[in-house]
Amino acid sequence: MPSPVDIPFRSIIQIDRNATTPIFLQIANQLIMAIQRNLLPPDTKLPGTRQLGILLDVHRNTVVASYDELSAQGWIVIKPNRGAFIASSIPEPKARQDSDVTYPKCTGFVFKRSMLLDNPYDYADYAYVFNDGTPDIRLTQLEDLSRIYSANMKRKRNRKKMGYYNHEGSEYFKEQLTHYLRLSRGLHVSAGNLLITRSPEMSLFILSEILLQRDELVVVGSPGYFSANMVFQKNGARIHPLPVDAEGIDTDALRALCTRQTVRMVYVTPQHHYPTTVSLSPARRMLLLQLAQEFGFVIVEDDHDYDFHYDKQPLLPLATADTSGMVIYISSFGKSLAPGFRTGFIVAPRNIMVEMRKLLGIIDRQGDVLMEQALGELIEEGLISRHLKKSLKIYRERRNQFIDMLTDEFKPWLTANKPAGGLAVWATFKSPVNLIQLSQHCAEDHLFIPRNILYQNASMTAMRIGFGHLDQEEMATSLRILKKALLMST
Repeated sequence: MPSPVDIPFRSIIQIDRNATTPIFLQIANQLIMAIQRNLLPPDTKLPGTRQLGILLDVHRNTVVASYDELSAQGWIVIKPNRGAFIASSIPEPKARQDSDVTYPKCTGFVFKRSMLLDNPYDYADYAYVFNDGTPDIRLTQLEDLSRIYSANMKRKRNRKKMGYYNHEGSEYFKEQLTHYLRLSRGLHVSAGNLLITRSPEMSLFILSEILLQRDELVVVGSPGYFSANMVFQKNGARIHPLPVDAEGIDTDALRALCTRQTVRMVYVTPQHHYPTTVSLSPARRMLLLQLAQEFGFVIVEDDHDYDFHYDKQPLLPLATADTSGMVIYISSFGKSLAPGFRTGFIVAPRNIMVEMRKLLGIIDRQGDVLMEQALGELIEEGLISRHLKKSLKIYRERRNQFIDMLTDEFKPWLTANKPAGGLAVWATFKSPVNLIQLSQHCAEDHLFIPRNILYQNASMTAMRIGFGHLDQEEMATSLRILKKALLMST
């Protein structure tokens, strides 16, 4: 048994006097780590409290408190008139080759790895950034948002809700949201048909867990939404892409596929297809519903940017024409607001809601009742409608400006159709261009182009470029950098 004087306690215990953790706990915690790493073997005698206090330059009473804490947790045994000893009942750890006490770099066990879940998004702190179509947070009515949320925090009746686990969501918010969906999207549903989630991606994860078995076939558009494909593949589904043209996903090709194979699910973004921004035509919408009834597949309708329309009334969601319970509708509320105020939701028949609520209760039992309460008030007071009306005017102007700039300055290289809605433009190049090299040239002039907006294969070279987050000056500068990079790349 080593003598206390032979143990380098000053190197084992490092005290940070500026830390918020009390010094006696710092000493106790670091002694525990030394025991776990076999630097202090079982039955080792510890220095007296006065002696260790002198070594560490702390008061004796601080060491007494540390020893009391260690004794209470069972790490040491204090023997009257003999001193403090490391407990003998602690299992002796594997001998270490050195005194390295850093946290392990790798696990000591095997675990499942998945390339499917590698993050497809890039982030960088550049002066100018392209994205796939996000709102401008500078247009958010932060004063209204903060006022309503702060008021909800202060209300006494909400204090109980803060500690109440309610994974089914705020009934008040669901009532307001159903009213909003009836008026804005023609969805005549009740609160029992709603599931509140954190995001559309969470909605897809829940649906995949309930609906998909390994090797079942999921049909998606090509090009399509990579994030949704990742969720489906993670659940073991097989992805079958179908071409997308000016009228949306090819329903004739879908019918041909259904006669050869069993299709479990068709995932569509019919309002503005991601990434090409085209709308699914009325004829193909009706055919898609007919095929679902005929062949029994589920339609998952992702309405990711329904609120952003500029030229005409949008086509109503597929779910409004579904009479057979074949469509599950997912979307988000508050996309025009600050990111922290957005939420996702699912609309579906009540029987599948029972299973979805079970799963949501496992992965997000707490929910965010206060946020939902605030969002409900935004609807009830009409603030969300007024904010959308004001911001749509700005986004329409930005869309027109962006298309005009692309048409005037980039005619030799690309074509871009004016989208009827959404916050992005689909730009296709007339001749193949190395898009990775193009993005690198742009980065040299402080314009960041993430990989997830680049689409390139043997038959296609295209970009989905968001305009919603850019004001006129930012547009002009970003496109000037892009043009310069194109000249260098071609």
